[in-house]
Amino acid sequence: MTDFRGAWDEDGVEAFLQEATIPIRLATHRPDGSLWPVALWYRYRDGALECATGANAAVVRFLRREPAVGFDISTNDVPYRGIRGTGTVEIAPDEDKAVLRSLIERYLDDTDSPLATKLLDDDREEVRVRIEPREIYSWDYSARMGRRAGEDTANSSR
Repeated sequence: MTDFRGAWDEDGVEAFLQEATIPIRLATHRPDGSLWPVALWYRYRDGALECATGANAAVVRFLRREPAVGFDISTNDVPYRGIRGTGTVEIAPDEDKAVLRSLIERYLDDTDSPLATKLLDDDREEVRVRIEPREIYSWDYSARMGRRAGEDTANSSR
């Protein structure tokens, strides 16, 4: 069960995660014990964060060895808001690239771009990285920082 703390309850966190099309910053450990940060596209489903990446990516090797992770999903523009937390990763094949296809549609709007074509190539093996959050801390400085003129909350994280 996830422990939610900070500015938002579970529903507020879910609303932010469904709306925000910004990458997750994921931190894991390399075999020598040092940290390895990586940015990935994500989606939030059934209380978990799901990403996809190439099966041969270094981060996959690191996560198979040590599934404990830290993560951050936060805006880069005023007003700052987001979440950070810890969790455990499960890695599985991305059958028919279903997760990847969903992420491409979420971040690129369709699968017709050259990048989408390259990522969906039949020769590319994908895995699903599912993060089960243990704790999530949220913050929202909107009241303190305000919004720029003409900017609505829904677009402040894009």
